[in-house]
Amino acid sequence: MNKKLVLIDGNSIAYRAFFALPLLSNSKGIHTNAVYGFAMMLNKIVKDEQPSHILVAFDAGKTTFRHETYKEYKGTRQKTPPELSEQFSYVRELLKAYGIPYYELENYEADDIIGTLSLEAENNGFQVKVYSGDKDLTQLATEKTTVCITRKGITDIEEYTPEHVREKYGLTPDQIIDMKGLMGDSSDNIPGVPGIGEKTAVKLLKQFHSVEALLESIDDVSGAKLKEKLHDNKDMALLSKELATIMRNVPLDVTTDRLIYSGSNEDQLYDLFRELEFKTLIEGLNRTEQVEETSDVLFNTITKPEPKHFECAESLYVEMIDVNYHKSPVAAIAVSGSGMTYFMTGETALASDAFKNWAEEKSIRKTVFDAKRTVIALRRHGIELAGIDFDVFLASYLINPSESPDDFAGVAKLHGETGIASDEAVYGKGAKRAIPVEEDFAKHVSAKAEALSRLDDTCRRELSENSQNELFDELELPLALILADMESEGVRVDMDRLEEMGAELKKRLEEMERTIHELAGTEFNINSPKQLGVILFEKLGLPPLKKTKTGYSTSAEVLEKLAPSHEIVRHILDYRQIGKLQSTYIEGLLKVADPETNKIHTRFNQALTQTGRLSSTEPNLQNIPIRLEEGRKIRQAFIPEKKDSVMFAADYSQIELRVLAHICGDEKLMEAFRQDMDIHTATAMEVFHVGQEDVTSNMRRQAKAVNFGIVYGISDYGLSQNLGITRKEAAEFIERYLNTYPGVKEYMDDIIREAKEKGYVTTLLNRRRYIPEITSRNFNLRSFGERTAMNTPIQGSAADIIKKAMIDVAERIEKESLTSKLLLQVHDELIFDVPKEEIAAMERIVPEVMEHAFELDVPLKVDYSFGPTWYDAK
Repeated sequence: MNKKLVLIDGNSIAYRAFFALPLLSNSKGIHTNAVYGFAMMLNKIVKDEQPSHILVAFDAGKTTFRHETYKEYKGTRQKTPPELSEQFSYVRELLKAYGIPYYELENYEADDIIGTLSLEAENNGFQVKVYSGDKDLTQLATEKTTVCITRKGITDIEEYTPEHVREKYGLTPDQIIDMKGLMGDSSDNIPGVPGIGEKTAVKLLKQFHSVEALLESIDDVSGAKLKEKLHDNKDMALLSKELATIMRNVPLDVTTDRLIYSGSNEDQLYDLFRELEFKTLIEGLNRTEQVEETSDVLFNTITKPEPKHFECAESLYVEMIDVNYHKSPVAAIAVSGSGMTYFMTGETALASDAFKNWAEEKSIRKTVFDAKRTVIALRRHGIELAGIDFDVFLASYLINPSESPDDFAGVAKLHGETGIASDEAVYGKGAKRAIPVEEDFAKHVSAKAEALSRLDDTCRRELSENSQNELFDELELPLALILADMESEGVRVDMDRLEEMGAELKKRLEEMERTIHELAGTEFNINSPKQLGVILFEKLGLPPLKKTKTGYSTSAEVLEKLAPSHEIVRHILDYRQIGKLQSTYIEGLLKVADPETNKIHTRFNQALTQTGRLSSTEPNLQNIPIRLEEGRKIRQAFIPEKKDSVMFAADYSQIELRVLAHICGDEKLMEAFRQDMDIHTATAMEVFHVGQEDVTSNMRRQAKAVNFGIVYGISDYGLSQNLGITRKEAAEFIERYLNTYPGVKEYMDDIIREAKEKGYVTTLLNRRRYIPEITSRNFNLRSFGERTAMNTPIQGSAADIIKKAMIDVAERIEKESLTSKLLLQVHDELIFDVPKEEIAAMERIVPEVMEHAFELDVPLKVDYSFGPTWYDAK
């Protein structure tokens, strides 16, 4: 067997991944960028190396044997950002799923573990590959060991063999530690000899070969100052070399013969990728599911539905194969009750008067799966479903939003129904998705309808145990029907205006291109990172902050940092944003608009987020960028259905901060809202101890960042990134904020204590979120749980209030016999289509209803306006 051992520096690769990728998180709020990058790296390593043996080594703690020699070792390193720390437990879960062993040892670093195992492996006839982001490990390079160092990014690798070390430095790998002894290493706080850098160190080692030989021959060194530096820092040079030397005889509990790699567990990877929402990585798995339907459902297929088939029906399931239920044909319908289940093809059911009459009868109570989807599917065929009494999909989401699969089999399994195959197993996925043979198809759909009755009983009991009946009956189920109306209605877009904006943006892009070329002094392809990198970092001489496999990094993060250095950078950032507006939003909206009605029918996700917030998809109206005026102008394309109507927008003002004030009861915070002060100015006054007239725009900006940051459980790292300040400054700012509003700090302590006792937190309307991480023995996961406990009641309560407002406004519109329609909900804003003759009524109704949707100890405030377009209504 060809024996190849791969050794991976776990901490180093995780750090690289974290800082190379944007700060990603899943719908639970768990940060995932380091785990994602680590997974990408593992995929590449396993594919490229095909190792027979493998191990990931981790640092065991903050102190090692090197601290006994030099207590300031690594003393200048900043504390690991909590956004990264919380991911290490998932990195370990990832390794378990990949079948890759990992190891750490108290008092030693990962480098020492790697050094010891690589030497053992060499002696046992292995070829060895070491992966790290730390060039210290290049000292391990031999004819049998290659050290792969990640450059900027994750998968951009530079391989260090003895030849490559010689080419790069003119040294042998053994001399790397001598070089570190002379020049030091700021990242590890290894002092070296003051005033000696890499160039001088290499020159000296080429002449004297080692630190010891150099120190014995100081008189032969040219240059009086250099001689003096070496003479005065002999001990420091020897100490630094010792600190930089990787130990290769660590007393390990593992040996190479225990590191055999047998491959990954695809099911474990699938479960982990699904939890972390790594869709691209899921698609790369070779996982296959069992198609067998184990449910013993008894059903009849009917081709001529009659009233008798629906006499005992209590459950209704409508099957559509495509995800987008606005376009997907109804493939089949099944009803079930009193031990009888009937299956019909979509064509049969939709043409049946017996089915239509049963579906539309309000007095007949029905259990469904995803009320909104079901209502819209039948409405498209002229059937107005009535009498929905229970929605298993929504109930399951409320019972535990952290476990909220969007397919029937996944939801059923959560509540004890294990006999139903997943849709992916039955229909396939992607382009291969198709209806199977009739008997299998009928059984699958019938099994769902038949299971609904049992799931109804189970979920009702669980809702009752959670005291969530009111939340379900009075908020979520009525809202589902309102959302169905909103989605069916859609919002009209001005196609001509969109086309005009597309032409305007194209012209704007051409103008910006000319400006950028003038500033660059030459023409080049602005969309080519390679060409842009040459212009910025070679022609204009800007400092390159990151490198990629193909050259210089020109990511948005890099350009934002470079913006103050040259005016071309801001023009390039704006050029990219305009380009995205053109491709993603102008062209995207034109693509999804119904060509017959010129309407867009976005889909609102009611059972997705952990906090209860609504989101939207196809198109995602929550994400239309409005930093640039051109982005805001996209809202000009959203218009009322008729010319004698207006777009009416009503927006909650700082609702989450008002909820925070109510929940924590801090007197200063509540008083600011009661006095109708600008809360960010009020916070700046308190934190900076200045009068209102002395609050600068920068003070207000910082206060705003921390106000909203507190709501989202921001860390000093996160705040420092938002404000462009140091982590120390950010930490001090957060501390001053909490001293200013002691009630907020008390709330944070209390809610964390409550979450640890109960295992969950609740909103003002009793929405529940479980936080198992809060009692984790892992400090980082526990910290994540604490931040989640703090912000969920605030965000979730704000979401509940907005949902309640939607229901109350809809009821009031109906009560007053108005024809105004609620079209959209975007963040804290509701958008209506209002006939001009009803404007006065809506000006009276909407703010009144929204401001009293829930009574807080501080006033809710609503701003509203109207105009011919959504843009004009803001």
